[in-house]
Amino acid sequence: MPLRETAFLIFADCSMLDFTGPLSAFDAANRLAGKTLYRLTLYSEPGGMIRSSAGALIHTERIGRTSFDTLIVAGGGAPREGLVSPALRRHVLRAAARSRRIAGICTGAFVLAATGLLDGKRATTHWRMAAKLQQMHPAVKVDSDRIYSRDGAVWTSAGISAGIDLALALIEDDHGVELARSVARELVVYHRRPGGQSQFSALQEMDGGSERIRRALGFAREHLHQALTVDLLAEVACLSRRQFDRAFAAETGQTPARAIEQMRAEAARLRIEQSQDTLESIARATGFGDADRMRRACLRLFGQPPQAMRRLARAEDDQDRLSAPSGVHA
Repeated sequence: MPLRETAFLIFADCSMLDFTGPLSAFDAANRLAGKTLYRLTLYSEPGGMIRSSAGALIHTERIGRTSFDTLIVAGGGAPREGLVSPALRRHVLRAAARSRRIAGICTGAFVLAATGLLDGKRATTHWRMAAKLQQMHPAVKVDSDRIYSRDGAVWTSAGISAGIDLALALIEDDHGVELARSVARELVVYHRRPGGQSQFSALQEMDGGSERIRRALGFAREHLHQALTVDLLAEVACLSRRQFDRAFAAETGQTPARAIEQMRAEAARLRIEQSQDTLESIARATGFGDADRMRRACLRLFGQPPQAMRRLARAEDDQDRLSAPSGVHA
C-alpha cells in the first residue's frame, strides 16, 4: 500500500477549518489503519508562519519543486479576491503536473482556475463565491449547488465543513468505503454526504446583483406552482431571452432552469419534512407536476428520495420528543 504524500497549500487569512478538517480526516485514517497511509505537509508560497483569519499562526514549508500524490489547495483571502501571483501559478502548475490528483477546497478553486487547470471541467466552490468564480473564469463549468465535485483527477468542494466530505471521498477512493466510514465515525460526522447534495443555504441567499434579475427570482419564488419558462422570466425582467440567459448566469452562476429546479426542490423538501401532505400533492404545489419528477430532483440535489427525507424528519422529531425533559411539551 503506497505512502501518499499529501500537500495542503494555504494562504494568509485562510479559514482554518478549510484545511484542519481534511487534515483531521487523513490523520484519523492513519491512526485507524495503524500505519502512515498519508504523509501530511502544510505549504505556502512564502513558507514560514502564515496567519489565519482567526489570528492563529500556522507553520508552513515553502512550496517548491516537491512531488506529491495529492495537492490540496485551501481557501483564503488571496484566492477569494483573485490575487494569484504569476509565481504561485507556476508553482501550482508544476506541482499539479507531478501529482496524481489535485483538489481545491472552498475558494482554493480560484487558484486552480487561475492556472487553467479547471478549464472545461466541472467544479464547485462555496455558494457565496460561485457566481464570482464563473464571472472570472468563464471556461470553468461551475456547479454551485454541490458539496463536492470530481472531474477526472481534479476534485473541488464547497467551503468550511465540506472539506471533510471531500477528504472522506478521497480516502474512500484510495482505501475503500470501510475505512472512510470508520474515519467518519471517529470524527463523529455523517459518513460522507453525497457529493451531489445541495449546499442548502444557497437557496435562501440566491439573488441577482441587478434589480431585473432580483425581480425575476422574486417572481419565481412566488409562482413555483406555475409553469416558469425562461421566456416568462425574461419578460418579467424586461430583457430579451438572450440578454436574460447571459445576465442570469453571470449574476447567479447557474442557468435559470437549474435555479428554478433548486427552488422547487427546497420548497418541496420543507413540505415533505414538515407536513402530512401526500407526495403527489406536494409535487403539484411546487411545480414538479408529478411525484416521480420530484423524486428525481430530490435525489439529484439532496442525495435522498422524498420518502427517506420524510422518514428521517419524523425519526428526528420522535427523538426530540423522547429527549425532552419531563413536563416540557413541544
